[in-house]
Amino acid sequence: MDELIFGIHAVKSALNYCLDAKCDAVQGEGDDIATEQISALYVDRGRKDKRITAIIELAKKKSVKVTFVQRKKLDELTSGNHQGVVAQSRAPKVKSESFLDELLQTLEVPAFLLILDGVQDPHNLGACLRTADAAGVHGIIVPKDRSVSLTPTVRKVACGADQSVPLIQVTNLARTLKLLKSYQIWIVGTAGETNDTIYNSDLTGALALVMGTEGKGMRRLTRENCDTLVKIPMEGSVESLNVSVATGISLFEAVRQRAKK
Repeated sequence: MDELIFGIHAVKSALNYCLDAKCDAVQGEGDDIATEQISALYVDRGRKDKRITAIIELAKKKSVKVTFVQRKKLDELTSGNHQGVVAQSRAPKVKSESFLDELLQTLEVPAFLLILDGVQDPHNLGACLRTADAAGVHGIIVPKDRSVSLTPTVRKVACGADQSVPLIQVTNLARTLKLLKSYQIWIVGTAGETNDTIYNSDLTGALALVMGTEGKGMRRLTRENCDTLVKIPMEGSVESLNVSVATGISLFEAVRQRAKK
């Protein structure tokens, strides 16, 4: 299904992942299609700066049609800050549970996964995707129910990380956690009431880090299927952090430990 993506970084990333030869996609079986398809690019005719010029040149290299329009037209197409550029795109679909199984079978290094239990804010998911990409996470797992998917806003905030980090939707998260355990992956959940912190816990080796929603945290079944619980020590008066901020802190503590080891 086609959608609109907007913003300098999001559109540039989509064009970079778009195949040449008029974006003819190489499609696999099922729903695990990873290739970006850009059918049209709309540009504010009033903008002539270097960043817009670079996007126009990249679009020409990819044989993507560029249409110059009034800014008002772009305002009508989007609900956010389009920065003078909007692309009509057939986005890669989210990955399935079968993809996760294949991923775990083919990884040649210890698995490094992020699990988001009920994140519904597209800005938070986009930020988590971007941070996961920077940390070298192999995939993000989310439940199909009560979780945001790859919306245009998610993709804009992710700045291309939606292309490089697979988003895997699962029907039953508790069952998926059991699957990860069968691959000897250590499940580490985050919870404010535990005594162990991310700094005195072992986050090396095959790891799946579980983040809950701000305030509510993880659901009961998710918590029960974790191997251990850790927390980010809070010294001030604030009781909890935004989930994307907490994710960044936790992921890069794991990165630090893994690099040291």
